[in-house]
Amino acid sequence: MSEASPSKAFDGKARARRMPTGPGVYLMRDAEGTVLYVGKAGNLRKRVSSYFDARPKVDRIMRMVARVADIEFSLTRTEGEALLLENQWIKSHKPRYNILLRDDKSYPWLLLTTDHDFPRIAFHRGARDNKKTYLGPYPSAGSVRESINLIQKIFRVRNCEDSYFSNRSRPCLQYQIKRCTAPCVDLVSREAYAAQVQNALLFLRGQSHKVIKSLIEDMESRARSRDYEGAAMVRDQINALKGMQAQQFVSGGSSDIDIIAAVVSEGRACVQVVTFRGGRNIGQKSFYPVHTSQHDECSVLSAFLAQYYRDRKPPPQLVLSHPVEDQELLERAFSERAGRAIKLQAHPRGARRQWRDMALNNAQRALQMNLSGGSRVARQFESLQKFLDLSEPPETVECFDISHTSGSETMGACVVFNATGPVKSLYRRYALRDVTPGDDYAALKQVLERRYRRLASGEGGSEPGLILIDGGKGQLGVAMAVLADYGLGHIPVLGVAKGRSRRAGHEEWVLPSPRPSLYPGPELPASHLVQAIRDEAHRFAITAHRGRRQKQAVRSTLEEIAGIGANRRRALLTHFGGLKGVRKAGVEELSSVPGISRSLATRIFKALH
Repeated sequence: MSEASPSKAFDGKARARRMPTGPGVYLMRDAEGTVLYVGKAGNLRKRVSSYFDARPKVDRIMRMVARVADIEFSLTRTEGEALLLENQWIKSHKPRYNILLRDDKSYPWLLLTTDHDFPRIAFHRGARDNKKTYLGPYPSAGSVRESINLIQKIFRVRNCEDSYFSNRSRPCLQYQIKRCTAPCVDLVSREAYAAQVQNALLFLRGQSHKVIKSLIEDMESRARSRDYEGAAMVRDQINALKGMQAQQFVSGGSSDIDIIAAVVSEGRACVQVVTFRGGRNIGQKSFYPVHTSQHDECSVLSAFLAQYYRDRKPPPQLVLSHPVEDQELLERAFSERAGRAIKLQAHPRGARRQWRDMALNNAQRALQMNLSGGSRVARQFESLQKFLDLSEPPETVECFDISHTSGSETMGACVVFNATGPVKSLYRRYALRDVTPGDDYAALKQVLERRYRRLASGEGGSEPGLILIDGGKGQLGVAMAVLADYGLGHIPVLGVAKGRSRRAGHEEWVLPSPRPSLYPGPELPASHLVQAIRDEAHRFAITAHRGRRQKQAVRSTLEEIAGIGANRRRALLTHFGGLKGVRKAGVEELSSVPGISRSLATRIFKALH
């Protein structure tokens, strides 16, 4: 409901006196009609009156009240309904005086296409189909992909697109690395594959004990029928699951719990959410609510909870870092929505207290990085997300480059960046083998295959949120083909080619067909980020190439010196700790090596200098 202001000067006290005393939501606007604030109340008249009485208020409230030119309200049946409606209005209006959760476009889910004869497991975001099975939502895209990786490794459920599945004539690489049973070419029966899918579902829902019981029966049945190879495969599944159960016992029992910790510093806030499902830690994520100045952790946490669980189904237990004032109201509203009892716990003990402290520590570190220089890179990541229309800022970006001299000593390089900058521990160099000199496509293909074969087999760490390729449409096509072969076609890929002017900052961003190329220009923060990553990949690749070329040059020179065989060459390299040491050594030092005379040392020195 809305009442127009009877005069130019808004009389808040008079408006409040005409409001009802029941529960509801109120909305304050300024003279231009812009929404300033949305709030809920068990008694609308009493709550709105409190803004206009004589009691002292914080500066933020005083500034807001001075701008109010109109107040609207909507009655609800209960205060719990008011809480839900409040957060719907907050999301739609984004008022400047409310604490706002900057959330993703939509939440990530794990999808099982149970409407197919041979269901696939996949990442999903967006609208849901009732014919399919969804698990989640998960805290981040990375946690969904970790779960997919685990399910493929243990239960060998396919993750390829249906179009790819229906056109296979032989098993793909996923079958060869034991991450799929190749239902596409009938190497597994429909019944056996359905059992795999059912076990995967039970595991994801935290019922590992039922899965193990079923697998033990299957193993014994196979052994009785003398299918020893099949029994061994099931035994390996059981061992993997028991290992997972042991980790769950240490980390999370068998409960569904969210651990939520808030930290406020210098007018900025960070909320860390750690998610346990079935006792398994399926991921964590940091959120940075806005409009949090002059708010403490308790009020930030209260606003965050209501907005975060507006579209999510909360687990039975929420462990909080700080108590919230409206705990009973939140418990009641969440319980009504979930159809079961939801408990908020602000003073945990034992293991849960340790999880709470861990989440609090992570939130503090994340906020420190966000407030420091890393925030610039984080803003660049957000700019990259918006410009490429990604569902969320990529957690990591991997960039590949190839370096050689006239086709010789070809080296590949991969550099990794996240929201804090370069992650040098994840940099990789690749000495390429059996590549035709100058064939950059073949070189890039080999580098990508070596990187993503390990990732597909579960040994290469976590998936990147974006892959950068130094090159145009040809290089991008090579990358897309390799990723499709390894079941990683869902990872976004961007080719970075020299633009028409061939000047830094004016590059062409090449996207997979049918999307057209983009020209971001030098002003866009995302453009600065991509330039920095690509330049770092160039530097790392060239450094690797020069090192290999120098090493080869010294090694070749040693082999060409008369009197230097394999044993003496090995002695020199061992004594001086490598080729650099040999090159730096003088004649006296060289002659001190057993088996190297002074005349031979002189020949070695002259050959190297």
